[in-house]
Amino acid sequence: MGPHPAVAAIRLAVRRVLHDVLTEHQTDPTATPVADARPLGTSPDRPAPLVLVACSGGADSMALASALAFEARKLAVRAGGITVDHGLQDGSAQRAAEVAGRMTALGLDPVESVAVSVGREGGPEAAARDARYAALDEAAERHGATAVLLGHTRDDQAETVLLGLARGSGIRSLSGMAAVSGAAGRYRRPFLELDRQTVRKACVAQELAVWDDPHNADPAYTRSRLRHEGLPALEKALGKGVVEALARTAQLSRDDADALDSWAADAEAAVRDETGRLECAKLFGLPPAVRRRILRRAMIAEGAPAGSLFARHIEEVDRLITGWRGQGAINLPGRVEARRQGGRLVIRQG
Repeated sequence: MGPHPAVAAIRLAVRRVLHDVLTEHQTDPTATPVADARPLGTSPDRPAPLVLVACSGGADSMALASALAFEARKLAVRAGGITVDHGLQDGSAQRAAEVAGRMTALGLDPVESVAVSVGREGGPEAAARDARYAALDEAAERHGATAVLLGHTRDDQAETVLLGLARGSGIRSLSGMAAVSGAAGRYRRPFLELDRQTVRKACVAQELAVWDDPHNADPAYTRSRLRHEGLPALEKALGKGVVEALARTAQLSRDDADALDSWAADAEAAVRDETGRLECAKLFGLPPAVRRRILRRAMIAEGAPAGSLFARHIEEVDRLITGWRGQGAINLPGRVEARRQGGRLVIRQG
């Protein structure tokens, strides 16, 4: 008798990602040894890659940790885990230690709990996310990990699409989370095609202890309100299938956004003068979707945080090109300013 269907589904999703990681590792000429361990199928000059799971102790990440531990034993992959203590709730350090213990019990090694300090920039959710990813990046570098697995599900993807739509940030926001992202494709999301209910069923079937973060039910947080009020209201009004439709929208939007990003990257050199400054007349001649991508890239290059740049910022700078009437400098996040001078668009630290 085989495993529970939900358990089989999460294991298959992780197995596919691990096969991708192995294939990339075997063909990467820059891959370097990360440990002395040499599982079956590896060689002294190319030992097994290390894959970490980012685990909060919730159902999604515990199911992911369990599937990684199971599949890694059958493949030439070393599997470890990282849990991040945000320090935002009483007893968070103890819970992080408990999560680390559960990952160790699953057979993951190395396992580490990392404490972070959460700032305030961008709001509590964005600040916590920034601190978490910084900690995961540092841990991956320190351990020499090839990939870090994240437990985002199809439901998380649907929520991300709706949040992007509410911000009015354009097609890139509607594309949601990528299955592969980060520097050198570090972050992998095996569960984007699985719903949250399947993942929870897998935890029940395996008798995995999980922790439900009270922040996930706190109406003070935008994503929590969307999860418990917004999406149910949409399903009541439009019928079942809203989550699946939003996830499909994310993939279609990502394909379009990738194509436009590529066009903008190719066009950027042609709209700069010999000193590298952007020429307004040449920018004006580009399609708006391409021009605005070039502007956004230029803002980020000068220090504007990507997560703090919204559609209104891009539109204000775009008006320096399309609606020039002598207006002054535009102040942008990260103390960056944009101004028009002598037919050139100058973007720099203010």
